Amino acid sequence: MKSDIVYLKLNQNSQITNTRITLQDVGEIYSPDSALSKSIGEIVLYTVENDQEPQTIVFSAMKVIELIQRQRPGLQVENIGEPDFIVEYKPPSKPKKAWEVAKTVFVSLIVFFGAAFTIMTFNTDVSVGDVFSMLYELVMGTQQTKGSILEITYSVGIAIGILGFYNHFSKKKECLDPTPLHIEMRSY
Repeated sequence: MKSDIVYLKLNQNSQITNTRITLQDVGEIYSPDSALSKSIGEIVLYTVENDQEPQTIVFSAMKVIELIQRQRPGLQVENIGEPDFIVEYKPPSKPKKAWEVAKTVFVSLIVFFGAAFTIMTFNTDVSVGDVFSMLYELVMGTQQTKGSILEITYSVGIAIGILGFYNHFSKKKECLDPTPLHIEMRSY
């Protein structure tokens, strides 16, 4: 009997929307025989029973290897990925076209005006106060005498941007993604 070998590189975290979780959904599979890789990738690891609620499932690479060898006895399996991995099942959400379009328009406007502001401040050698004064005079038709709405919104926008970037709006985390601060602490 010919001894085949398969290499597994399992991802640490995977998000899945299908109720049938297959091996190819959670990692990479390599074998010199591509048909073998494809058949191994279609092995079902888990089937979600309650497809309306999000679930988190923890798997062990040993159980995956056992599952593969149960279907293909004599197959040599090498795990070069994670020994334990997590699969998050999230029910598929219905696309909200209007909301997606509104977000795209909003981000496009922010990028457009942000780029325009960047070009203007660059051309005036980063004198933000002068740019605000010129904009105020162009729009209002009079000279600016004290702080304007531009400076107030600029200051508030910088604060919101920093809080959003570091994900520190509240004690409840909006998402599970690590912040730049967490990444640096882990590297340290």
